Amino acid sequence: MRKGVIGNREILVAQVGARYYAADNRCPHMGGDLSSGTLKGTVVTCPLHHSQFDLGNGASLRWTDWSGIKLSVAKLVKPPRPMKTHEVTVEGERILVKLSE
Repeated sequence: MRKGVIGNREILVAQVGARYYAADNRCPHMGGDLSSGTLKGTVVTCPLHHSQFDLGNGASLRWTDWSGIKLSVAKLVKPPRPMKTHEVTVEGERILVKLSE
């Protein structure tokens, strides 16, 4: 995984097998730097609260690794939402990212 900047946006680019994925680099939960997290398959885990997202479609797979009342409060304060993903094409040695709104 690598972090890049396009305009004023931090973008995460990850390679899984022969395919590339791109998404906003900041976790939609607490703003963690996803490029400092971990990647297993297409699942990226935020280093702050261990939120997990699928790079393929942006789905929130786990909002945090908290449990019980702490998790319930966290979901009320900041409801789960997907990460913003972006279209990627490869032209030769270049990886092109088309930013979505």
